[in-house]
Amino acid sequence: MKRRDALTGLALGLNSSSAIAGHLFNNSTKELKADIVVIGGGLGGCAAALSALRSGLHVILCEETDWLGGQLTSQGVPPDEHKWIERHGCTKSYRSFRNSVREYYKKNYNLTARARDRALLNPGNGSVSRLCGEPKVYLKCIESLFVEYLNKKKLILLKNTIAKSAQLERDEIISIEVENQLTGDSLILNGRFFVDSTELGDLLPITRCEHLVGTEGKEATEELHMPERASEKNQQAFTMCFAIEHRSGENHTIAKPDNYNFWKEFIPKMTPPWPGKLLDFKYTHPSTGVAKILGFNPEGPHKFGIINLWKYRRIIAKENFNDQSGMRDLSLINWPQNDYLLGNLTGVNRVERKKHIQQSKELSKSLLYWLQTDAPRSDGKTGWPGLRLRKDVFDTDDGMAKYPYVRESARIKALTTIREQDCGRENRALALGSDQSKVRSKQYHDSVGIGHYQIDLHPTTEGDNYIDFPALPFELPLGALIPVRINNLIAGAKNIGSTHVTNGCYRLHPVEWNIGEVAGNLAANCTKENIHPKGIRNDPKKLNDFQKLLINNGVENRWAEEVYKA
Repeated sequence: MKRRDALTGLALGLNSSSAIAGHLFNNSTKELKADIVVIGGGLGGCAAALSALRSGLHVILCEETDWLGGQLTSQGVPPDEHKWIERHGCTKSYRSFRNSVREYYKKNYNLTARARDRALLNPGNGSVSRLCGEPKVYLKCIESLFVEYLNKKKLILLKNTIAKSAQLERDEIISIEVENQLTGDSLILNGRFFVDSTELGDLLPITRCEHLVGTEGKEATEELHMPERASEKNQQAFTMCFAIEHRSGENHTIAKPDNYNFWKEFIPKMTPPWPGKLLDFKYTHPSTGVAKILGFNPEGPHKFGIINLWKYRRIIAKENFNDQSGMRDLSLINWPQNDYLLGNLTGVNRVERKKHIQQSKELSKSLLYWLQTDAPRSDGKTGWPGLRLRKDVFDTDDGMAKYPYVRESARIKALTTIREQDCGRENRALALGSDQSKVRSKQYHDSVGIGHYQIDLHPTTEGDNYIDFPALPFELPLGALIPVRINNLIAGAKNIGSTHVTNGCYRLHPVEWNIGEVAGNLAANCTKENIHPKGIRNDPKKLNDFQKLLINNGVENRWAEEVYKA
């Protein structure tokens, strides 16, 4: 099957939800009710909705864009995962989803025999992930998970919808008012439990849930790598991704962006210093802090640089597809060069948010134009005019992703706050007075998941350069999902009780899925027990029963011994 045929019918399962959403927004009904209301349709929101549905609940799921999947789809970021991901270290449902992506390629694409026989197929052979694929394929596989629940009317899906306000009585959320961004119409959503799985923690301020934004400061957390100064405005850069292919001998140079000269000369003000201009192949190596050169060559091996950026986030590798497929290499551009540093998306109003998103698009377009015209090549020439922007990858007029890649959200003040002393290898060893080679991460009595990734913090808007250092295989405490005060709100994404520092390893794809899956199961368990989340977490028997339920559902809550012996 050719690529175009393989991606037809991607709205399967969403046609009915779109009809439902349109009907609700345009008739006299102004209120809806469900057992659980999930705001945000990223990976955490999808996992929360799915686990709640599988538990027998009725669910309303709202998504700001017209695509489910967040990081994987509308933001265009292949899954950042740990080295054990193919064997353990994620939930059963996340593993099943990953398997479905590989099966989709094998059933619907003209793969080579070698690629089709590969159990652990990586469609793009990208070096950043063991499963680099196209956003639309991830989307298709996510949509398929919800078809039966849409057909049974167990799920109402509201796309292009954002939360506007909330009604509370004491410490209980009664309802959330949402707005369709295409029509301007509003709905009141009533539920017993509410999950905030938005990319930026949008429910937290409107529900008056105590939360934190930016850096807490070293005095507050005593973390080894926390910036000294507390600042709500000091947040990690976000990135507007895009996808390109290369057609040798052709010219696909875009119009020169209006702000190209500004971005071409832009030098980030960082501590430690950034080694020159942002639009360059020099950057600060995250782990060492030393200036390094990145390679780039879409036509073959790179002569200079520590990696070839073309292959780094490549989501289609031509070598995996036969000649009849018509496939070309396709690379996703999410690099240091298009990290946006001039403003934040969290803690600002929607007008300012929109301004920074637009400016980040200008940066990404400027990066593309620089690659096409001015980027230095190892053969002494400049630019690759054959680089072609693939607007069809995201189905957007400008070719940019539908939503920025967000690394840092507002974070709830939770029953448990995860600190670097709990999971950072060096800080944990110092706290315990132990050798780094022997130390393990903190074990939580209320563990409801596991994960692993470097503590990876991109440069911030107030000038902190990369913070990147080893983390231990860590656990997810249930207390990190539960706010200190609001009784029926559950954190379902990057907004858990972490710090600015530990956010750097708890924000990745499989962990976000794990968080959402627990949130949906928690809402279901609380509904069954007629109790608030704190009542589950703070009662030893109820907590033990809940942990057993999660384990039976395929949620790992302790790392295997082999991890520590590796």
